[in-house]
Amino acid sequence: MDRHAHPLDPPTADPRPRDGASTRVRTAWISDLHLGTPGCQAVALLDFLKQVDCDTLFLVGDIIDGWQLRRSWYWPQAHNDVIQKLLRKARKGTRVIFVPGNHDEFARKYVEHEFGGVEVHGEWMHVTADGRRLWITHGDLFDGVIQCARWLAYVGDSLYTAILKLNKHFNSLRARMGLPYWSLSKYLKHKVKRAVSYIGEFEVAVAREARRRGADGVVCGHIHHAEMREIDGVLYCNDGDWVESLTALVEHSDGRLEILDWSTRGHPGERVVPGEDAATASPGVRAPELAVMSEVLSAR
Repeated sequence: MDRHAHPLDPPTADPRPRDGASTRVRTAWISDLHLGTPGCQAVALLDFLKQVDCDTLFLVGDIIDGWQLRRSWYWPQAHNDVIQKLLRKARKGTRVIFVPGNHDEFARKYVEHEFGGVEVHGEWMHVTADGRRLWITHGDLFDGVIQCARWLAYVGDSLYTAILKLNKHFNSLRARMGLPYWSLSKYLKHKVKRAVSYIGEFEVAVAREARRRGADGVVCGHIHHAEMREIDGVLYCNDGDWVESLTALVEHSDGRLEILDWSTRGHPGERVVPGEDAATASPGVRAPELAVMSEVLSAR
């Protein structure tokens, strides 16, 4: 791991945003874009990439959804625009580091290679401006469903799709009643005991491994639940996703970390309603959704 650690970057000579961006940060982390699925909020994501300029951009796994693309091809122009923007950032001086996840695990065989200026690494140790060491990993290695029962993971993928379909019809009714968007899947994640328990156990397991590696904190994705908190003296950060949450983690020039919520912003050409267009999406297996369905079925 130490071979990936790099010393503190020197102060940026020109702190102004580049390439038409409105915000400049030292580092940004995004994950779980799930490009290749209808659920990916590509227009909002592209707006984020245009507005936020950074010295280093981490792509923390599940960038391209290989699981879905193997089942059926879905690749609209907006998804191509996202890829082109990422490559443009690399050309314009941003260091882009890709840490593959379970849905783009095909990229793990290219670890230590570089494509179009994008570096591929299995994991990374990032040093913040204030000297903290943050271990970067997607997080799927700490998901028992993914590691021990992959067939169950695919079942969960289908169940999550069913939740999104129900969510779409439910919000169509709410819209006719003049009510705002409400995410059923997000509500279930927070309210169902087993889902909440899974998230908590995942966070503790990842933080424990970060401590074992001598890190001050960890940045991961995978469970689509943006969070930043301290666990037993280790800073746990999850940058969320770009299917429902529309969140990213950023590091400011002084080392301060912040979660940016892009779902509250308007985006040209698209009304951002997380999950609304995902009725046929398969944005990934997340054990919280498995826990949700397990809870429902066991209560019958």
